[in-house]
Amino acid sequence: MLLFARDLTVPFTNNQAERDVRPTKTQMKISGCHRSADTARAWLRIRSYISTVRKHGADVLTALRDAITGNPWSPPCASTT
Repeated sequence: MLLFARDLTVPFTNNQAERDVRPTKTQMKISGCHRSADTARAWLRIRSYISTVRKHGADVLTALRDAITGNPWSPPCASTT
């Protein structure tokens, strides 16, 4: 139950989903909303990509540059064993 107290690599909460949504809610507070559904979808797609890259420990700026140049980062395949 208190593994995070002994192992500092373990987060003290398992609420990763809330942390992923927080920037979206902040954006909504600042601007109110997106001008169109297309821009909202694009913004959310980019945020999701950045969040996934971070969770896997890859460099975000490198991953974004690679995605823009046509070589997007993708997570490693999970083993089935």
